[in-house]
Amino acid sequence: MPFIPHTEDDTREMLKTIGVDSIEDLFDEIPAELRADALSDVPAGQNEMAVTRHLHDRAGRDTQPLSFLGAGAYEHHIPAAVWQLTTRGEFYTAYTPYQAEASQGTLQVLYEFQTMMAELTGMDVSNASLYEGASALAEAVLMAVRANRKSKTKRILMPSTVHPTYRSVVNTIVRHQGITLELLDYDTKGGHIDPASLPSKPGDIAALVIPQPNFFGALEDADALTDWAQQHGALVIGVVNPTAMALITPPGEWGSGTGADIVCGEGQPLGAPLASGGPYFGFMCCAQKHVRQMPGRIIGRTTDLEGKKGYVLTLQAREQHIRRSKATSNICTNQGLLTTAATIYMSLLGPEGLRQTAEHSHSNTCELSDALCAIDGVEKVFDRPCFHETVIRLPKPAADVLAGLDQKGVIGGFDLSSDYPELGNALLICATETKTEADLNTFATTLREVLA
Repeated sequence: MPFIPHTEDDTREMLKTIGVDSIEDLFDEIPAELRADALSDVPAGQNEMAVTRHLHDRAGRDTQPLSFLGAGAYEHHIPAAVWQLTTRGEFYTAYTPYQAEASQGTLQVLYEFQTMMAELTGMDVSNASLYEGASALAEAVLMAVRANRKSKTKRILMPSTVHPTYRSVVNTIVRHQGITLELLDYDTKGGHIDPASLPSKPGDIAALVIPQPNFFGALEDADALTDWAQQHGALVIGVVNPTAMALITPPGEWGSGTGADIVCGEGQPLGAPLASGGPYFGFMCCAQKHVRQMPGRIIGRTTDLEGKKGYVLTLQAREQHIRRSKATSNICTNQGLLTTAATIYMSLLGPEGLRQTAEHSHSNTCELSDALCAIDGVEKVFDRPCFHETVIRLPKPAADVLAGLDQKGVIGGFDLSSDYPELGNALLICATETKTEADLNTFATTLREVLA
């Protein structure tokens, strides 16, 4: 809301009505030792005009740097119609569709979203979104343990090429549920999981996670990894970039068998802007045989007594509808607004538009990598095929180089030294279809200046 409508008199009247002396009395059940002290660094309140002036001054200090930062958040062109339609009142203020009274329009949008995601990933079923990519992977791990009834160990093979934040979130969510995450080392030459390095007798495994592309932007040998997992009785969890799915083999077609069992990922590339870290949304798809273990909710299409087409909540096995202990999830939600934006985005671009976006992004990254590696001391780290992200090694610490680039208005990428110290002065760079040849040249020229 643009303003707080309650006056001090209103507040006193409300407190009098409910029979307490102060707002603090409403929190008397919290022990004193757990309460935070007053916020001493927060200045006293100001009037509306002064606050508005302060915010304008603060906004003026923000810049619009040229960004080559990916690492899970990608700058794609979003057609103006996407958010013009998404922010219409019918969508913008619609109640989150938990209940049966959700509007037909909201349900239809989610149904169309599910259809598009199932087609994009090559899977049978899609749900109606999750919080974001990291918790979506956690949900996929929990789902795999439930679905793989032949496995008794709850062992999950987690490649170290999965996004570090995703791995951390998954560990936080599942570590107290008897689930073991076993890290797989990557090949230092290709930056991928070498199928030949996997054990011939791995024992009882619940699932294998396959990132495609992985955190380095490298493409994993998804077919060989899928076949290996299925030969050893493990389910396959694909963690995918939805834009890449328009260009490379979708998870539903991985391997020589039936493809992946569960697919999840971050939906931000599909029409969500880079807005100070969010909001984002996760997605999840699966094979038909696992649909009863899928968290969240699924929208279905049916006909009413008069033969008219209608949309309904078909599956919603979560804690708001059944006993909490019987729910498939207690943490997933519906990101209705972002899902609406993604549906409109995919509708506007269509299959060919998505493919062109992916091709242009990949082409820009290859061109950028070549330009940067032409600079003395800069080299490409991995020789594996990639998708719109790749890793380069610098002759100086990446943090210092990024600071120098930032001073010149360029966000140069993601410093890998904390998560992958064995790579040395490594930098993850990304270029999408939004970058022009002039942008790529600017990055190369600026990097040359900073290194010099």
